[in-house]
Amino acid sequence: MSATSDPVTERHFQYIAERTLQEDDLLRSLKREARAEGIPAIWISPEQASLMQILLRLVKAREVVEVGTLAGYSAISMARALPPEGRVRTIEISPHHADFARRWVARSDVAGRVDVHLGDGREVLRSFGTDTADAAFLDADKAGYPVYLTESLRIVRRGGLIMVDNAFAFGQLFDEHPTDREVGAVRTFNEVMAREPALQSIIVPIGDGLWVGVKP
Repeated sequence: MSATSDPVTERHFQYIAERTLQEDDLLRSLKREARAEGIPAIWISPEQASLMQILLRLVKAREVVEVGTLAGYSAISMARALPPEGRVRTIEISPHHADFARRWVARSDVAGRVDVHLGDGREVLRSFGTDTADAAFLDADKAGYPVYLTESLRIVRRGGLIMVDNAFAFGQLFDEHPTDREVGAVRTFNEVMAREPALQSIIVPIGDGLWVGVKP
C-alpha cells in the first residue's frame, strides 16, 4: 500500500483499454457514419462507457437523464445497462445531431429505451419532474454545466448518481495558455462540483476526466 498515488500515464490508459470490453459493430458503425456526416468525433471512449454502465448497474438505475446527445453513442451505451423497462432521456440542441441519434437508436438493441429530446438543455431539464431519475450524465456546453447540475440535483433521487464529462478540460486543464475556449468554464465548474454539499464526488481519471457524484 502506498500513501501517495502514482501518476496515470498514457501507457496506463492503453493498458486499461486493452483489458476493457470493446464496442460492438453497431457502435463502430455509428462512429464511422457520424464522421462521414460531419459530426465531431468527441464521444466517450469504450472504457468510459464500461465504467458508466457498471455505475448505473450498481445504483440499479432505471431512469437516466443525459444532456448532450451528439451522435447517441453514450445514450445507447447507458441504455444497455438498464433493465428492459428502463429509459434514457437525452437532450440535444442540434437538430442534425438529434436526427442522427434517433436514426441510430432506432437501429440499436435499445430502441425502446432512449428518448431524444430536441432543445436547450436548460429548458428541457426544467420540464422533467423532481426525483424522476436515478442518474444523470452531463456532456454538453461547459458554460451550462452549473445550471445543468442544479437541475440534475432536483431531478435525480437520493442515492442517485451524477456524472459529468471533461473534468480534464480536453487535456488542457493545467495549460497556461489553453487553446480551447471552454477550458475556463471547466475549471470554474470543477470548483463548483468539488464544493457542492449535496454530492459526494470525485474525478475518475478515465477518458478526459469523469466526475462521479452520489447524492446522499
